[in-house]
Amino acid sequence: QVQLVESGGGLVQAGGSLRLSCAASGSTTGFNTMGWYRQAPGKQRELVARITSYGNTNYADSVKGRFTISRDNAKNTVSLQMNSLKPEDTAVYYCKAFRIPNNYWGQGTQVTVSS
Repeated sequence: QVQLVESGGGLVQAGGSLRLSCAASGSTTGFNTMGWYRQAPGKQRELVARITSYGNTNYADSVKGRFTISRDNAKNTVSLQMNSLKPEDTAVYYCKAFRIPNNYWGQGTQVTVSS
C-alpha cells in the first residue's frame, strides 16, 4: 500500500511563492512518474507538472516559466516550487504517483492566491 501526504499549501498574495511537497510512504519502490494536479471549484482536475524517474519533466502551458517540479528518488518525495502566483492558480493541489499499473493520489492541499 502507498500513502502520499502533501504539505505546503496556504494563502498567498498574487505574485508570491509557495512550495508544495509530497512524501510517499509504504511500498514506494519503482515509481515511474510523480506529479502534481490541481482542481479548482467547478472545474476538472488538470495536470500541473510531472516528472519521470529519469528527471524528464512536462508542465501545463499555464504554469511554464513559473513552476518547477523536482523529485528525490531516494527519499520518495516530489516538490513543486510555485513562483509568480496568480489568482487563477487557486485550487486544491494533489500529488500523484504512478507505478505500473496503478495511480496513487494524495488527499490534496489547498492553495489560495489573493488578488
